[in-house]
Amino acid sequence: MAVPTIIVLPFEERGAIPNNPRFPALVYQQAFRPDQTDLAATMEQRFEANGWPPAWRNGIYDFHHYHSRGHEVLGIARGSAGLVLGGEGGRELNVSAGDVVLLPAGTGHRRLSASSDFLVVGAYPPGQSGDILRDAPTMEVRTAISRLTRPPNDPVSGREGPMVEHWSDGL
Repeated sequence: MAVPTIIVLPFEERGAIPNNPRFPALVYQQAFRPDQTDLAATMEQRFEANGWPPAWRNGIYDFHHYHSRGHEVLGIARGSAGLVLGGEGGRELNVSAGDVVLLPAGTGHRRLSASSDFLVVGAYPPGQSGDILRDAPTMEVRTAISRLTRPPNDPVSGREGPMVEHWSDGL
C-alpha cells in the first residue's frame, strides 16, 4: 500500500454551499499506485473492505454541488482533473490516478477540467447516499448534515487512517 500525502481542508459556509462545520475534506495524494491494471476495481475492493461499499463509476459534475445524506469518497481511478472544493472561491486542486478525495456531507465540489479518460469510483458508508444539492441549505438539510457521524473506518486505511485522526466527532 502506498503512503499518501494528506491534505486537510477545513471549509466554512460559502454562499449556497454549507460545507461541514465539524469535519474537514481530506485529499490523499497517491493513496494507490496509479500503474495498476484495474485501479478502479482495486479502489472498490479497498473501500468495500473498510466499510464503504462502492456506489458508482463516472466523473464529477461540472457545477458546484454538495450532499446532505452522505459522506462521499472519490477514488481517482484514471486520468486527471482540476477540481474546486468548498464552493465558489474555494480551494482549487489537481487530482490524478491514485488520488482519493474524502468529502464530509455538505462539502461543495465541482470539476473544472478533466482529461478525456477521467474516471472516478464513488462510495458512501452503509445507509448513506449522494443526493445532488445546489441550492442554499434549508434547516432540514442542515439537520441532515449534522446528524451524520464519523464512520468507524477510513475508506482507504481502515481503523487508523487520516479520517479517524481528523474527524474526531467526540469519539
